[in-house]
Amino acid sequence: MNKIYDVVVLGASGFTGKLVCEYIYTNYTQKKIDLKWAIAGRNIKKLESVRREVADKNIPIIIADSHNMESLDNLTKSTNVVCTTVGPYAKYGTKLVESCINNNAHYCDLAGEVQWMYKIINKYHELAKKRKVKIVHTCGFDSIPSDMGVYFINQELKKNNKYAKRISMRVAGVKGKISGGTYASLNNIMRESYNDNSIYKIISNPYSLNPSDKNYGQDKKDITKITYDNISKNWLTPFIMATVNTKVVRRSNALSSYSYGKDLLYDEATITGKGFKGKIMAFLNALPLIFVTAPPKSILKKIANKIMPKPGEGPTKDQRESGYYNLRFYIKNNNDELIIAKVIGDMDPGYGSTSKMLAESAICLAKDNLPKSNGILTPSIAMGNKLLARLQENAGLTFKFDC
Repeated sequence: MNKIYDVVVLGASGFTGKLVCEYIYTNYTQKKIDLKWAIAGRNIKKLESVRREVADKNIPIIIADSHNMESLDNLTKSTNVVCTTVGPYAKYGTKLVESCINNNAHYCDLAGEVQWMYKIINKYHELAKKRKVKIVHTCGFDSIPSDMGVYFINQELKKNNKYAKRISMRVAGVKGKISGGTYASLNNIMRESYNDNSIYKIISNPYSLNPSDKNYGQDKKDITKITYDNISKNWLTPFIMATVNTKVVRRSNALSSYSYGKDLLYDEATITGKGFKGKIMAFLNALPLIFVTAPPKSILKKIANKIMPKPGEGPTKDQRESGYYNLRFYIKNNNDELIIAKVIGDMDPGYGSTSKMLAESAICLAKDNLPKSNGILTPSIAMGNKLLARLQENAGLTFKFDC
């Protein structure tokens, strides 16, 4: 097909979508780097307002509705890549994925909805492979730092003829709040899992996103309670993103023919400190999780819904830029040596860093010479070293080993 654009940003009038557009315009259009792109959404007035605010009148506008297949087909026929921030994806993403596959457009999103990703994998993976299309979920804070972090670690270990037997990711520091879109997606997952036990089984199965013939291994369910960690020698609380991140890492391993090793164990949690103080902090850090993951109609959930940001809301520019995250990966290699690697982000994870990661993922899909893999993919399988380079050179991420 004759494509007009390299990338179209769908959901450009939303909070994160606007940040993606601002990033692309500032770092590509204004720097005169060749990139043909457009913005898309349902409301022409909102799109025009966003364009005035973060871009210029030369950036085209496309009207598209997530529930209207004809409008989606018109969109996907025009571009090489669709970059979408329109969630919850279980509500708004399925027709777009189908349209992208039918019209040979690659796709990236911010989905962290395991039950929906499971559905998309089972329904569309083989068709996307046949059509030579890359459908790439989790291109934000969930799950690029985890997925690309493990990818980086294993590449570096192989240079010294070593491999990892276990990798435990620990959130060692973070400044920033959960995004309104992420919270809306989480609420959608909670509602569906409370109403349908089969969805709970998908979410709780460590290997639910693996190919059907590779959905097994020695990994346990994600950490769900306060515990002492003998690896990092710290107290831990559950990490809310672990539910998706761990499954994405395992899917990457399976799709790469177990290039990380069939016996690799992987888990994630949040560090709260050592000793008695660390234990107290663990309880304090766990309190927000109780509200966020409360049953849908409970009093706790009603309180959380009032406190948490709504889709379209977000922090100020100063708040985004003062944010950061520091992830430590405790690695036990085949020589039983303990090695620590880090992934560090230079802005708040939910908005500033996520918008940069998503934008670079879209541009990577559009412009770079990528691995020949196709189907419903993870970021590392779809884009590999090309994305790793973009994240470090452009998106403010640092991947390194502790020396």
